[in-house]
Amino acid sequence: MGGLTFTLLAKPQKASVQTSAMAWDGLGRILKAEGAKVLVMIVSLWLVLASYHEVVILGFIGTFILSVVIFSTAIFLRNPVSLEADKNNVN
Repeated sequence: MGGLTFTLLAKPQKASVQTSAMAWDGLGRILKAEGAKVLVMIVSLWLVLASYHEVVILGFIGTFILSVVIFSTAIFLRNPVSLEADKNNVN
């Protein structure tokens, strides 16, 4: 849900001319979307803990933190593309 919130709030605006003010607006939009994502994650975590009284808190919080770290570091795992012909797996 946090990723969906981020995606909906961080949508770029269409414009024909790029200016530095638009770059700052985009950065502000991304920071607000990140804050909203964190808020949605905290509220979701609170709802689960309030609803399920038999949850193992240490395991649940540990798994939650691990999943947040894995999803946030996924951007660093890229498929390297070589500039040389016949070195890529793309046909």
